[in-house]
Amino acid sequence: MREDEVLTKQARREGRTTRWLVAYPRAVPVGIFLAITAITSLSVFAIERGEAQRDDSLMREAAQSVSSALDRRGATSSSYLRAGAALFATVDDVDLDLFRRFVSELRLDSEYRGADGIGWAAAVQPSGIPDFEAKMAEEIPIGIKVSPANSGEMHFPVTYLEPDTARNRRALGFDMYSEPTRREAMDEAMQMVRPTASGKIVLLQEGADDAPGFLIYMPVFDTSSPGRDLKGFIYSPFNAQQFLESALEIGSLGGRGVRLYDGEADPENLLASHDPDFSTGRILRREVRIANRPLLLEIESNRANMLSTMSMITLIFGLALASLLMLLARLLTQQAKEDERAMKLLEEQNSIRNSLARELNHRVKNTLANVLSIMSLTRRRTDDLDTFADGLEERVRALSATHSLLTQSEWGTTPVRAIIEEELAPYVADPERQVELTGPEVNLAPNDALSLGMAIHELSTNAAKYGALSTQEGRVSVNWNLLSENLVQVEWRESHGPEVSALREPGFGTELIEKIVAHELKHPVDLKFESDGVVCVLRVPVRSRGEFRIRANPYGGKLTSS
Repeated sequence: MREDEVLTKQARREGRTTRWLVAYPRAVPVGIFLAITAITSLSVFAIERGEAQRDDSLMREAAQSVSSALDRRGATSSSYLRAGAALFATVDDVDLDLFRRFVSELRLDSEYRGADGIGWAAAVQPSGIPDFEAKMAEEIPIGIKVSPANSGEMHFPVTYLEPDTARNRRALGFDMYSEPTRREAMDEAMQMVRPTASGKIVLLQEGADDAPGFLIYMPVFDTSSPGRDLKGFIYSPFNAQQFLESALEIGSLGGRGVRLYDGEADPENLLASHDPDFSTGRILRREVRIANRPLLLEIESNRANMLSTMSMITLIFGLALASLLMLLARLLTQQAKEDERAMKLLEEQNSIRNSLARELNHRVKNTLANVLSIMSLTRRRTDDLDTFADGLEERVRALSATHSLLTQSEWGTTPVRAIIEEELAPYVADPERQVELTGPEVNLAPNDALSLGMAIHELSTNAAKYGALSTQEGRVSVNWNLLSENLVQVEWRESHGPEVSALREPGFGTELIEKIVAHELKHPVDLKFESDGVVCVLRVPVRSRGEFRIRANPYGGKLTSS
């Protein structure tokens, strides 16, 4: 592709862009701002969506980690209880020494954190309660009594609970089968013969504290008897909060909130929680099973309910860019409008220059034609060079005076009064001369003003030499009035001057008025030499501006006329 073709296409593209900027000076900047804002919003949306997906992935990882840790804690406890059940099923009687040897042999490590120990609840018939209390008094002399007292068919009082602490001793003697939640778990454990967790309870060892917890039961049957009689339960009590926190030590929580419920996510069912100082409302729920009991694990996002740092940076940068581009588009729009105005002004000036050149050529030709006509008439009416030169000079001066008026009006319209006053200036200013001018405000076109000026000059020169302006008693009155909106009549009347001979031959001025002026005005001139003085009636066209103006500024500028 040739270079000139490339430049032409580029110029066309720039021209289209400029036209858009000029045609829509407000819409284009606003459109650019809205477009960049929309792109920024989409970018922020994409970033936020990616951040939300990343946060969901991290929440799932955290939930998996915590649930795995909880499951591992429950499985470890269940394994210990199964081992204890297998041991106790083979002996005739579970006494304190046996129980303590068993617990010490377990060597409970960190995997058992969160539990309050391991306990034994022997099965006691109602009739065997006194013997049970007597035996317990021998082994643990603290006055243990089975409570609460009831008439149930079977009792399962807390017999031993290791480690042997003051806190754990609060639970000794408590009949766990007397409490509905514990009994439900114990019945299920007997039926399924496997470790079974209870629902939400408050451990006896908590004392006045109402911290929730739960227990895991494992039934122990007498394998030596044919009916597999139930000997009791080996169990582990758990403080739910400690149980959850022990799992969180190895869980990748990452500052997120976590809650553990026994059932639905309801404050009444809350077992334990680890809540940060904020709430985002973005929650992931997952079911976990602890000793065959379903619990609900809830993970709450730590992602604040506001835009991420990357989104804020993108938003601020996008809005700044949109504002900058809008301002730039606005400046370009103003520049385009100024360029367009400049181009129109150049075109206007070029048009004016061409019109002025044509008008000047036309006026110069007219003026030269008038001068040639004056010279021709003057030459025919004079016999010597001096008279010819003087006459020609006076008439050229008269043309020059009218030209000065036209120049002052920038070649627009010129008032009739100003033309007459200019030609009669020497006589109007003379207090000994009587000159009267009357008529309405009427403006004439430039060519018509020149013709009227020549006629008044000839009439005033003739009056000064031979007529009313040659004596002190003489009087000249010039009256004009509109015959129609397109025609004004100017009447020159002399009186009280020297008597005019009826046989007087027409002179140069008469011939100039009747031929040149009449031709230029396109109306006949009525010139009479009455005995009292000269009377001349001229009819001058009153043309509208559109008939003689050079051009009108289409952009609201000043009207330039010929």
